[in-house]
Amino acid sequence: MNRTLTTSVFLTMLLAFSSTQAWDPKGKDDDVAKGQEAIAALIESDSSMQRYFDAAAGYVVIPTVGKAGLGIGGARGKGFLYENGQPTAEVTMTQLSIGFQWGGQAYSEFIFFEDASALEHFKKGNYELGAQASAVAITAGASADAGYSSGVAIFTMAKGGLMYEASVGGQKFKVKGL
Repeated sequence: MNRTLTTSVFLTMLLAFSSTQAWDPKGKDDDVAKGQEAIAALIESDSSMQRYFDAAAGYVVIPTVGKAGLGIGGARGKGFLYENGQPTAEVTMTQLSIGFQWGGQAYSEFIFFEDASALEHFKKGNYELGAQASAVAITAGASADAGYSSGVAIFTMAKGGLMYEASVGGQKFKVKGL
């Protein structure tokens, strides 16, 4: 029974990671289009989010993050860093977590940088968000109570799946210029 459960979790995690890392013959333009679709969905979900896009020194859009876990979990997704509304770097997010967790999910992640200093710190590469960083889940009016913490604001928007979680983890970002 334990072996079956372990195999199931491994396959779920593999599927979640492979879905965000699949080879795309259409290339960068299609990936940017997916980012634009995620932005449109976010603004449609909460129109007040537009103020973050308008005021931020830069922002990251990761259209799909695949996440899975059973005790130990992981997540991964790829997207772009935008400056002045244009993609300037590819961003890869990797997350490891430990604690009570079971299931898998997919979500979009949006990271906004309040000023040039926060943006430059991120662009240096190998940026990490520790366990104390919290993301605001997008619901109608969610951005009203949200704000920047250390120059960074993080929002997520569920795409699907089911995940029970009470865990601690951190996200690591790799930034690669275009």
